[in-house]
Amino acid sequence: MSNNLLILFGTETGNAEDLAFDAGKLASDFDLESEVKGMDEVSLDDVTSCGKLMIVCSTWGEGDQPDNAQDLFDEVSESDDGCMSDVSFAVLALGDTAFEMFCQSGKEWDQIIEKKGGSRVYDRIDCDTDYEDEAEEWIESALKALQSS
Repeated sequence: MSNNLLILFGTETGNAEDLAFDAGKLASDFDLESEVKGMDEVSLDDVTSCGKLMIVCSTWGEGDQPDNAQDLFDEVSESDDGCMSDVSFAVLALGDTAFEMFCQSGKEWDQIIEKKGGSRVYDRIDCDTDYEDEAEEWIESALKALQSS
Protein backbone atom coordinates (compact mmCIF):
# COMPACT_ATOMS: atom_id res chain seq x y z
CA MET A 1 0.00 0.00 0.00
CA SER A 2 1.50 3.27 -1.14
CA ASN A 3 1.64 6.23 1.19
CA ASN A 4 2.01 8.75 -1.66
CA LEU A 5 -0.73 11.36 -1.82
CA LEU A 6 -1.33 13.79 -4.67
CA ILE A 7 -3.14 16.95 -3.56
CA LEU A 8 -4.50 18.98 -6.46
CA PHE A 9 -6.00 22.43 -6.30
CA GLY A 10 -8.22 24.32 -8.70
CA THR A 11 -8.37 28.00 -7.80
CA GLU A 12 -8.91 31.55 -9.04
CA THR A 13 -8.34 33.55 -5.86
CA GLY A 14 -5.88 31.31 -3.99
CA ASN A 15 -8.15 29.98 -1.25
CA ALA A 16 -8.14 26.40 -2.58
CA GLU A 17 -4.37 26.60 -3.07
CA ASP A 18 -3.87 27.70 0.54
CA LEU A 19 -6.01 24.83 1.83
CA ALA A 20 -4.18 22.34 -0.41
CA PHE A 21 -0.82 23.41 1.02
CA ASP A 22 -2.26 23.23 4.56
CA ALA A 23 -3.34 19.64 3.79
CA GLY A 24 0.11 18.92 2.39
CA LYS A 25 1.76 20.05 5.62
CA LEU A 26 -0.62 17.96 7.73
CA ALA A 27 -0.22 14.83 5.57
CA SER A 28 3.07 13.85 7.22
CA ASP A 29 1.19 13.51 10.54
CA PHE A 30 -0.67 10.63 8.85
CA ASP A 31 2.48 9.03 7.38
CA LEU A 32 1.56 10.28 3.93
CA GLU A 33 4.12 11.62 1.45
CA SER A 34 2.24 14.47 -0.17
CA GLU A 35 2.83 16.40 -3.35
CA VAL A 36 0.75 19.57 -3.82
CA LYS A 37 0.17 20.75 -7.39
CA GLY A 38 -2.08 23.06 -9.34
CA MET A 39 -4.38 21.19 -11.70
CA ASP A 40 -2.55 22.83 -14.60
CA GLU A 41 0.74 21.28 -13.43
CA VAL A 42 -0.17 17.61 -13.84
CA SER A 43 -1.09 15.21 -16.62
CA LEU A 44 -3.92 12.73 -16.83
CA ASP A 45 -1.34 9.97 -16.23
CA ASP A 46 -0.25 11.66 -12.98
CA VAL A 47 -3.83 11.61 -11.75
CA THR A 48 -4.75 8.07 -12.82
CA SER A 49 -1.56 6.57 -11.37
CA CYS A 50 -1.28 8.53 -8.09
CA GLY A 51 -3.02 5.96 -5.86
CA LYS A 52 -4.29 8.50 -3.32
CA LEU A 53 -5.81 11.80 -4.42
CA MET A 54 -7.20 14.82 -2.63
CA ILE A 55 -8.92 17.50 -4.69
CA VAL A 56 -9.41 21.02 -3.32
CA CYS A 57 -11.40 23.02 -5.85
CA SER A 58 -13.24 26.31 -5.83
CA THR A 59 -16.09 27.22 -8.15
CA TRP A 60 -15.75 30.21 -10.43
CA GLY A 61 -18.45 32.47 -11.81
CA GLU A 62 -21.73 30.69 -12.46
CA GLY A 63 -20.57 27.18 -11.62
CA ASP A 64 -17.47 27.05 -13.82
CA GLN A 65 -14.20 25.23 -13.23
CA PRO A 66 -11.35 27.59 -12.28
CA ASP A 67 -9.07 28.46 -15.22
CA ASN A 68 -6.27 26.23 -13.93
CA ALA A 69 -8.65 23.25 -13.61
CA GLN A 70 -10.63 23.27 -16.86
CA ASP A 71 -8.15 21.46 -19.14
CA LEU A 72 -7.52 18.64 -16.66
CA PHE A 73 -11.24 18.28 -16.00
CA ASP A 74 -11.85 17.96 -19.75
CA GLU A 75 -9.06 15.36 -20.05
CA VAL A 76 -10.45 13.29 -17.19
CA SER A 77 -13.99 13.57 -18.60
CA GLU A 78 -12.81 12.26 -21.99
CA SER A 79 -10.65 9.47 -20.51
CA ASP A 80 -11.54 5.79 -20.49
CA ASP A 81 -14.02 4.50 -17.93
CA GLY A 82 -12.10 2.62 -15.25
CA CYS A 83 -8.93 4.71 -15.63
CA MET A 84 -9.22 5.79 -11.98
CA SER A 85 -9.86 2.29 -10.62
CA ASP A 86 -6.61 2.37 -8.59
CA VAL A 87 -7.31 5.79 -7.09
CA SER A 88 -8.66 6.46 -3.59
CA PHE A 89 -9.95 10.00 -3.38
CA ALA A 90 -11.60 12.75 -1.36
CA VAL A 91 -12.90 16.14 -2.55
CA LEU A 92 -13.13 19.46 -0.74
CA ALA A 93 -15.31 21.95 -2.63
CA LEU A 94 -15.24 25.70 -2.05
CA GLY A 95 -18.04 28.00 -3.08
CA ASP A 96 -20.37 30.79 -2.15
CA THR A 97 -24.02 30.14 -1.31
CA ALA A 98 -24.88 33.49 -2.90
CA PHE A 99 -24.50 31.69 -6.24
CA GLU A 100 -27.01 29.19 -7.60
CA MET A 101 -24.30 26.70 -8.63
CA PHE A 102 -22.82 26.44 -5.11
CA CYS A 103 -19.63 24.33 -5.10
CA GLN A 104 -20.42 23.04 -8.60
CA SER A 105 -16.79 22.47 -9.63
CA GLY A 106 -16.03 20.29 -6.61
CA LYS A 107 -19.26 18.34 -7.15
CA GLU A 108 -18.23 17.72 -10.77
CA TRP A 109 -14.77 16.45 -9.72
CA ASP A 110 -16.36 14.16 -7.12
CA GLN A 111 -18.73 12.70 -9.73
CA ILE A 112 -16.25 12.30 -12.59
CA ILE A 113 -13.59 10.55 -10.49
CA GLU A 114 -16.18 8.09 -9.19
CA LYS A 115 -17.57 7.60 -12.71
CA LYS A 116 -14.06 6.76 -13.94
CA GLY A 117 -13.68 4.09 -11.25
CA GLY A 118 -12.16 5.98 -8.32
CA SER A 119 -12.98 4.92 -4.75
CA ARG A 120 -14.29 7.73 -2.56
CA VAL A 121 -12.79 7.17 0.89
CA TYR A 122 -14.28 10.24 2.52
CA ASP A 123 -17.43 12.19 1.65
CA ARG A 124 -17.09 15.50 -0.16
CA ILE A 125 -17.56 18.65 1.86
CA ASP A 126 -19.14 21.76 0.31
CA CYS A 127 -17.74 24.85 2.06
CA ASP A 128 -19.20 28.35 1.97
CA THR A 129 -17.12 31.55 2.20
CA ASP A 130 -16.54 31.12 5.96
CA TYR A 131 -14.83 27.75 5.54
CA GLU A 132 -11.66 27.72 7.66
CA ASP A 133 -12.72 25.66 10.71
CA GLU A 134 -14.95 23.28 8.76
CA ALA A 135 -12.27 22.71 6.11
CA GLU A 136 -9.56 22.08 8.69
CA GLU A 137 -11.65 19.39 10.40
CA TRP A 138 -12.50 17.80 7.05
CA ILE A 139 -8.85 17.76 5.93
CA GLU A 140 -7.77 15.89 9.07
CA SER A 141 -10.56 13.33 8.72
CA ALA A 142 -9.96 12.89 4.99
CA LEU A 143 -6.21 12.39 5.52
CA LYS A 144 -6.98 9.73 8.12
CA ALA A 145 -9.27 7.96 5.64
CA LEU A 146 -6.69 8.23 2.86
CA GLN A 147 -3.99 6.90 5.17
CA SER A 148 -5.85 3.63 5.63
CA SER A 149 -7.03 3.29 2.01
